[in-house]
Order: sequence, then C-alpha cells, then structure tokens
Amino acid sequence: MVLLKVKFNLKKRVKLAQGLWLMYWLAVMAGVLVFSMGLFFKIELRKRSEMMDNNESHFVPNLLILVGLLACGVNVFGGKVCHDSLDVTKFGKWKPMIKHFLCGCIVFNVILFLTALLCFCLRLSLQSTLAEGLKNGMKFYKDTDTPGRCFMKKTLDLMQIEFRCCGNTNYRDWFEIQWISNRYLDFSTSEVKDRVLSNVEGKYLMDGFQLNNNSAHYDYDHHTEELNIHTRGCRDALLSYYGGMMNSIGALVLLFTILEVAVTVGLKYLSTALETISNLEDPECESEGWLLEKSVKETVAGYMEKIKSLRKGKVGEGEAQAVATLGHWPNPLSLVTLVSVLTSVLDGL
Repeated sequence: MVLLKVKFNLKKRVKLAQGLWLMYWLAVMAGVLVFSMGLFFKIELRKRSEMMDNNESHFVPNLLILVGLLACGVNVFGGKVCHDSLDVTKFGKWKPMIKHFLCGCIVFNVILFLTALLCFCLRLSLQSTLAEGLKNGMKFYKDTDTPGRCFMKKTLDLMQIEFRCCGNTNYRDWFEIQWISNRYLDFSTSEVKDRVLSNVEGKYLMDGFQLNNNSAHYDYDHHTEELNIHTRGCRDALLSYYGGMMNSIGALVLLFTILEVAVTVGLKYLSTALETISNLEDPECESEGWLLEKSVKETVAGYMEKIKSLRKGKVGEGEAQAVATLGHWPNPLSLVTLVSVLTSVLDGL
C-alpha cells in the first residue's frame, strides 16, 4: 500500500519544483552559515588553545566545517535537479541517480541531527578540558622566560580582563601557586625567606590577606564588595561563553536539519510524480506522488529481508569455499578442519 499518496497536475508539479528550487538555495545559504559558524568557533578555540588541556574540543568545529561544505554541494545538486524537472525530458537524465541521491540525503540528515546533538553536549567535554588547561596555564604564569610559555602571562591577563574573571574556580586559586617569577624576588630579605621556608614545596606563595582585611581599606567589606577583584572563576566564564555559542549553533543546525528533511520529502514527491506520468507527450496529464511505495512496516520488513539475504549469501560462499578446500585434505582431518573453517566464517560475520 502506497504511503501518503498525492495527485499532481502540471500546475502543482511546477509549483512544487519551483518551491523546492528556492528551498534548496536557501539550504545552500544555511550551509554557508554553518561553515562560517564552525570556522568562527574553531578560531575562538585556537585563540585560547594554551588554556585547554587537549585538542578534543576541535572535533565539533571541524565537523561543522565539513557538514557546511557538504551541505553546499548536496543542495546545489538538488537545486539543479529541481530546475531541470520543469522539463520532463531533461529530468530523464537524472532519473537513474535520484534514488541514490535520496538515500544520501537521508544519511546526511542523520549526520546533521547528530551534529546538533554534539553541539549541545560539548559543554561536558569543555568543562574538563578548561579545568585542567587553566590549572596548567596558571602554573606556568610566571615562566615568561621559558620558550613556549612566554605569552602565557599575557594570555591569562587579557582573558581575565575580557571576561571579568579571576583564577580557575575563583580568585583564591592564585593563593595556592607561585605566580611571581624568582627573578623578581630578593632572597636576601627576611620576608621572602620566611615565605619560601614556610612552604613545604619551597614556593613563594601570597595569600592575599589584604583582600580579606576590611581594616586595610576605607569603607570596604570583602563579603559584599567586588572592588579589587573579579569573584567569578574563568572556567565558569569561558564555559558560559562557549556554551552559549554552541547552543546557538546547535539550534541553527537543528533548524537546518528540519529544512533538509522538508526538501528531501519534497524531492521524493516530485520524483515519483514525474516518474508516474503516463503520457509524456501530454504535459497536462495527472500523475501520482508518494512518500513510500509501501507502508512503513512493509518497507522495514523488505529491508530486513535484503539484509538477511545478503548475510545468507556470504555464509553460502564461505561454506562452498570450505567444502572445496576439504576435498584436497585427508579424511581423518576433515571434521576438525570443517569445524575450524565454519568457526572462522561465523567470526567473519
């Protein structure tokens, strides 16, 4: 039984083809937008790559760039097919590949949907990456003379100014590391010696006690005021920034997926409506278009039968090869060899 059958005349077929052509070119622009957003997100990650523990977070922007490029190619081809479908004779050259193109569109729609899900799930990956990366960045903050770490201080300072944040979790993280280079310390003074000797690791740590001392400042309460430092941690600030960006991109890709599903369904109706034209010499004649040639249950059952037949064919070929091979072996070893060959065939499946 045909699923969702619709009757078309010439006017409806032309309107459908023209509408699909416009939607395909809209999808091309959406693909360019997805590519641009992926490129922008990759650049933003590169700008702060020194504060990230690994490059795993670049998988999503790379996928967005690839999907955007693929979307442009797929939709340009679909637009060309819809343009040529206005002439039945021109559509004939595309007819052999329409079925394969529609299958490819379905796969592409699944990839788009998974990409949208990855955009929404990226926050969890970024959280651990930023936590470890910021921790290492703060550890190397003082190493301005070390090759490869010369600009870490500048990078962290600019980030804290831009995002109005301090430390990893909060500003107290700076109290647990030595952020002043030894070249700026005078180890002949008693204050420096006492601080270094009081720490088990021999580091010069500052607890920033004046920040918590109300008497050290005029009209100041460290519990309520935020005059000297930013109380928000940089990990939360960056997560909020990147998380908001990826939520927006994920919503865009999800809308793009809906558009792609719509044009795929429309192209299916257009192709079946053109294939069922009974009289090519009479363009005014009616035709029928449908979404599936059979019901959903019958279609799924048909695909399952094809998969089973393919598996049986592979097993049959393996057994025939095993029997042909056994013909050249001595009889006492035939049973053992047959079992081993069949086991290998099953393992191959």
